[in-house]
Amino acid sequence: MRDLPANPGPKDLLPGGIGWEVEIGFGKGRYLLRRALEEPERRFLGVEIAAEYFALLAHRAARRGAANLLAIRGDASYLLAAVLPKGFAEAVHVYFPDPWPKSRHHKRRLFDVETVDLVLGLLAPGGRFYFATDFLAYGELVAEILAGYPGLTLERVSGPWPEGARTNYEAKYEVEGRPILRLIARRIDAAAPAAFHPEGRAALVTAFPLDLTGASQ
Repeated sequence: MRDLPANPGPKDLLPGGIGWEVEIGFGKGRYLLRRALEEPERRFLGVEIAAEYFALLAHRAARRGAANLLAIRGDASYLLAAVLPKGFAEAVHVYFPDPWPKSRHHKRRLFDVETVDLVLGLLAPGGRFYFATDFLAYGELVAEILAGYPGLTLERVSGPWPEGARTNYEAKYEVEGRPILRLIARRIDAAAPAAFHPEGRAALVTAFPLDLTGASQ
């Protein structure tokens, strides 16, 4: 086993290759593994909290020799906030995340004005964010959040993805004729992404009275 830096990031864990693509909540890993096998010169990172799905993808990737794929098991919010480096990904994918439809559970959603920065912070300049959901109310909320984020362009995808369904859920829902909202956002600013979504600052930043005279109390 080779030595790793004290604070390894994805660029350290899989040297060589070009670009990084990240899928958050990869489920059974259908899309992530297919892409990794199709494009061996690129690097792919998947995040999944479910142990069963993580083990399934790890087994399939090892069996098929996908040496350019790195899977991490853990809570996405923690990994995005404390582990993964900022601005390293050329693409980030989130497909059919749990919408947590009950109002008391909304705080668990991956996308909110207070948490969207964790996801978008992974994108390099010019990077793209891909999203799909069958829970249309949640999808419209995500579209609204992305539309209000500085330095992004937003596109609604009309119809299926060009190459077909990207997840097992999507394949099933297409057969059922269930409506699906698909979005592509692109980071167009060259500088670092905004620290917070404009509407999320109030909840994230608490202002305390300051002694502007410099006197201690």
